[in-house]
Amino acid sequence: MSLPGVLDGEVRRFVYQATIASGAVPLAAAVADALGAGADAVRASFERLAEAHVLVLQRDTREILMAMPFSAVPTPFVTTVGATKYFANCAWDALGIPAMLKQDARIDTSCGCCKARMTFDVTAGSLAADGIVHLAVPARSFWDNIVFT
Repeated sequence: MSLPGVLDGEVRRFVYQATIASGAVPLAAAVADALGAGADAVRASFERLAEAHVLVLQRDTREILMAMPFSAVPTPFVTTVGATKYFANCAWDALGIPAMLKQDARIDTSCGCCKARMTFDVTAGSLAADGIVHLAVPARSFWDNIVFT
């Protein structure tokens, strides 16, 4: 049996590796199976990682909602890297995916005001786009309500 800190590192590593490989954030049962850990231990790890602002959990199921910059649920921020599509939590996270992966990407989204389709390309670490990213909440307040932010 792993100590909580050791298990938390293994859970975090697996969540990110699985998400990067597939484009889908894994469920607790898949994490438990992959690590040979008990479901209760993985769920407790999710809770500790959420308390540390590493993950955001869904209120009802306590499954992962966000493993920043990745979203476990469909969003209007789709980042494509190679053949893999990732949902991001916001425009900032959509830009964070190619930065994290050190890969070129295409980001498909829409304008928050008029809903017009918008596409951004990230090539060699540079953003090629026309438009403005508006952050409605100051960075110091992100964690006051991270789901809204």
